[in-house]
Amino acid sequence: MVIYYLQEEKHIPNWYTKNEQIKAEEIRLISAKGENLGVVKTREALDRAKEEELDLVLIVPNANPPVAKIVDFKKFLYEERKKASTARAKSKKADIKEFWLGPSTGEGDIQRFIKRAREFILDGNKVKITVKMRGREAMFPEVAIEQIKKIEDGLSEIAKMENEPKRMGNMIWTIFTGK
Repeated sequence: MVIYYLQEEKHIPNWYTKNEQIKAEEIRLISAKGENLGVVKTREALDRAKEEELDLVLIVPNANPPVAKIVDFKKFLYEERKKASTARAKSKKADIKEFWLGPSTGEGDIQRFIKRAREFILDGNKVKITVKMRGREAMFPEVAIEQIKKIEDGLSEIAKMENEPKRMGNMIWTIFTGK
């Protein structure tokens, strides 16, 4: 019996304080039906929860006074996990799409990069523009920065640069995000 109890407790998140673990003298009590019962003594709230054969769970511990609710703890945990799961499913991670070009890349290719980057940004992704310089091209980084500025001008309506162009060795890069 004790082993089962410990295994069961292992899955309970540690941020929920329940029943006798609540240290506050007074709490704002919410009934199982969701109605606000006002500020009551913790002992009185515990008695009400036991009468209904439910648990008293601290929902908002930082409030003044703390907010507690009378609930079936197992059902409450299930609903919390379900909410977290649906929130994770709905959230979309922003991918970083990267374009490589050189300082001598033509205007037509730059327009193609701008068009494609626009699609990615409107889909909620970030776009990384990397200008790779070879040999003597590395002596003129201003040409690479000029290429990035052309792309910035083309995307200025829907995107902004996350940071100024950075140089790493023979590459200069920056990231664009949606406004």
